[in-house]
Amino acid sequence: MGHQLLQLRSIQLSEIPNLEPPTQKIQSDEAVEAWKATRGYEDYSLYLHRLNEAVVGYSLPWECSNASQAVLNLISLLDILDSWITDIPPLKTPQRFGNLAFRTWGKRLEEEADGLLLSLLPTDFAPVVPHVRPYFLSSFGSFMRMDYGTGHETSFALFLCCLTLVRFLQPNPEEERDLVFCVFLRYLQLCWRLQDVYMLEPAGSHGVWGLDDSSFLGYIFGSGQLRDQTETPVSAVLHPPLPPTNFYFMSIMRILDVKRGPFHEHSSQLYSIAKSVPNWGKVNTGLFKMYEAEVLGKRVVVQHLPLGGILEWNGPSAPWLRSSSGAAGQSNHSAFSSACSTVSTRRPGDPYTLAGLSAPQEPSPMETSYQKR
Repeated sequence: MGHQLLQLRSIQLSEIPNLEPPTQKIQSDEAVEAWKATRGYEDYSLYLHRLNEAVVGYSLPWECSNASQAVLNLISLLDILDSWITDIPPLKTPQRFGNLAFRTWGKRLEEEADGLLLSLLPTDFAPVVPHVRPYFLSSFGSFMRMDYGTGHETSFALFLCCLTLVRFLQPNPEEERDLVFCVFLRYLQLCWRLQDVYMLEPAGSHGVWGLDDSSFLGYIFGSGQLRDQTETPVSAVLHPPLPPTNFYFMSIMRILDVKRGPFHEHSSQLYSIAKSVPNWGKVNTGLFKMYEAEVLGKRVVVQHLPLGGILEWNGPSAPWLRSSSGAAGQSNHSAFSSACSTVSTRRPGDPYTLAGLSAPQEPSPMETSYQKR
């Protein structure tokens, strides 16, 4: 059964010229905590919960041709960026990570970003472009470091959040479902291709104790899809190949395609979840906690995010969210933050805990049999 969430607030286009475009504001751990007390952070937390809620009980593949014109335009935009990879092939260089052609791809994006966004948005949305351009540009990796990670993925989600706050995208379950199943899926496919073709290095990987070297939101949305069903056990991920019916399975198969060795060694956190978490509801809840603690709560990840403007920086967290009655208010940031304590108190070098997990157990021979072909 779905959870009823608050409506996402609306920012009038007439207000946009009075806002300062977003800039990088997080330079210390104290600034991370300050960000968590802003209305922009509350907006983003609510937005992710709404996207998650929209896909509960639904499976892939999804028919995208029935989506709104705004969603279709976003898919077309991502298709254009994908075509540039063909136009800009990798250079023959000896580097293990980071093909220099990625900087050429990034330079083209920087040069054409304004035109792409103006083509995406209706004419009266033109003042929005300076506010969403920084998120758009940082959604596909670092062109200087030639890496990609969860901070870049978060930047794309913030881009979609801003477009929803100004109502280019509509905050209703149908459109939010299309955003996950059509736009976010297309974004993941594009980023996977960028990583493969230009050999992008994982940005700030936690190594063996991290959830995934590059992505996180796909696991949240995928576990959300499976949250209320009992037919497929969490342990099913230990028996590939997995059907591409949800983001969680697709993300696991992506890992198995790019990594070598036993699953319990290179992805011990995912292995622990599969062995120890009893149902998908607990997986979904736990991953939200971990995302706040290990992505949104880590300065090394969020220091590169542009903040302010549409995603308000100043002032305390929104009282309208905390004071709202019913489960809708409680299911957002206040409950989200307090439930993170078991993750955020982890000592350096300790395995992450999710819903009370301990360190990984030894796998059975069947669970170690899958190797990259």
